Amino acid sequence: MAEQNERSSETFANDGSGSRRHRVEIRQMMDKQSIRRRLFDKIATGVAMACVIAAIIPLGSILVEVVKNGVGALSLEFLTQPPGAIGSGRGGIGPAIQGTLIVIALASLIGAPVGVLAGIYLSEFAGSGKFPYAVRFLNDVLTGLPSIVVGIVAFVVVVLTIGSFSVWAGAFALSIIMIPIVVRVTEETLKIVPNSIREAGYSLGIPKWKVVVFIVLTSAKSGVLTGIVLALSRIAGETAPLIMTILGTSLFFTGFTDPVDALPLRIWRLASQPYESAHEFGWGAALILILLVLAMSVGLRILAYKRGFRTGI
Repeated sequence: MAEQNERSSETFANDGSGSRRHRVEIRQMMDKQSIRRRLFDKIATGVAMACVIAAIIPLGSILVEVVKNGVGALSLEFLTQPPGAIGSGRGGIGPAIQGTLIVIALASLIGAPVGVLAGIYLSEFAGSGKFPYAVRFLNDVLTGLPSIVVGIVAFVVVVLTIGSFSVWAGAFALSIIMIPIVVRVTEETLKIVPNSIREAGYSLGIPKWKVVVFIVLTSAKSGVLTGIVLALSRIAGETAPLIMTILGTSLFFTGFTDPVDALPLRIWRLASQPYESAHEFGWGAALILILLVLAMSVGLRILAYKRGFRTGI
């Protein structure tokens, strides 16, 4: 009996030491895995930060170069007066600033509503049939269409029809570039809105179009607004379509059916002149264009958040 008790004690001791050894091995393995995960996490974080820095450096260098070369040209005369004689170093870009604001505003009035409504249709009403697939495919093709091709189309459709270069032609060309961007961003943003929000509206007996417009669209307003801002930033710097549509002029705005100047056109012409003063004015115009895009983006967000989306069912 005593021998059996001793053997049981030895077996229990061996089992206890074995389980402790097993726990130690498991803990060591978990520690190694934890160290490996932390190492991979630090490597991934470092690579991501390096990519961010690599993306910021070119942007920062462009901004620094534009500010350094363009700030010297800024003055009240530069911002308000028409261009002077070629190579004189006098005059300004007043007509170009005015024309840019007019053309972009008119293009936005055409492109933003069409793009948002098309995105709503594809997200909420179209489903997954052949026609919606064809629309999405053509929209993607239009997104990558070269801007000079858009300019040629606008020249044939509008300029030749009216018989002159005009603001309408430039706005039409820029709206074609703007629409597919707004459509794609609007559609993808509305798809992110949870279905429970839609079902809550349906359960109250609200018609589908009201649910979409006043609930779903309001919930996705930030993403839709981002798409509009991206489209505005894209069309603000386009030059090729404007060469084919508004032509450019040294005069201030005279009518929607007449030629008008724009900052991208003015920058292109100043950069092509063999005069140091023209190059300085070109850098200044580029700086003004960047500031205009920034001001439009910030102003649109403030206006939309404070007024544009205060709606009720």
